[in-house]
Amino acid sequence: MELRTLPSSLRVAAHGLAAVVLMAGASAHALVIGVTEGVSYQVTEAQIAPRFEPIAEALSKALKQPVTVKVLISYNSAREAMKKKEVDLVFIHPAHVALEGIKSGNYKAVAWTAGFTDYKVSFLCKQQPISNWKDVAGKSLVLPDVDSITSVITRAMLREHGVAESAVKVTNTRFQDAVPFYVTNGFAAYGATASAGVVKTWTEGGGKVCAESRAVPIKQWLLATKTDAAVAATVRETLIGLNQSDAGKRALSAANYTAFVPASGDAEADTMRWLGI
Repeated sequence: MELRTLPSSLRVAAHGLAAVVLMAGASAHALVIGVTEGVSYQVTEAQIAPRFEPIAEALSKALKQPVTVKVLISYNSAREAMKKKEVDLVFIHPAHVALEGIKSGNYKAVAWTAGFTDYKVSFLCKQQPISNWKDVAGKSLVLPDVDSITSVITRAMLREHGVAESAVKVTNTRFQDAVPFYVTNGFAAYGATASAGVVKTWTEGGGKVCAESRAVPIKQWLLATKTDAAVAATVRETLIGLNQSDAGKRALSAANYTAFVPASGDAEADTMRWLGI
């Protein structure tokens, strides 16, 4: 029997049931947040997920749909998840992985993390600041993981100053806080780190900072470009507005951040060029 042949009361009920089914179908789709927090710091998957769940709850409330957190513990797992479009929203610590996602056209930046928009690499050393970068050639340099943003920035620094990476004796160590050990004990002339804590401890102990890189924004929020415009606007407004309410501040505090700020497409394009992405 066609819907139009039903009595009016039944037609109303049928339309209502259809609306409920449609709403249920819409709410059944959970927006998935992918999170990667870096490879050169000692954090585990179990430590990361709970930090972002309050933010997921804030987004869920604003969007009126489920929002789940998926930890992407390695950079390659983040790359793969974005390539396969398995995540709708992504919080990415390493800028180069985020910029790769933007360059692919599958994602666009919606926010940066306040306090992490001027990320710099420092060269730790025992001697005076580098006055002639040609003197760096032939010297030993210790870096964190080869795929860390610190190493990516360091390679850009060397290119910028006309030093071929092959001209430097590079050693990689797993974690940022291991870098000073190599310089202290003479295993490397220079140690590259972007950890403010590591630099602070180093300089307070009498160590020198021989050079600094240009500033790079890290810890970006990316959103799938296929996302509905209204949903994208709500996600952006929610993230950037979290520090405007007590509940939002609590969600930020759980993640160990203070605020998210609007992203700059021009700055990202310039950074992409400098990093060679």
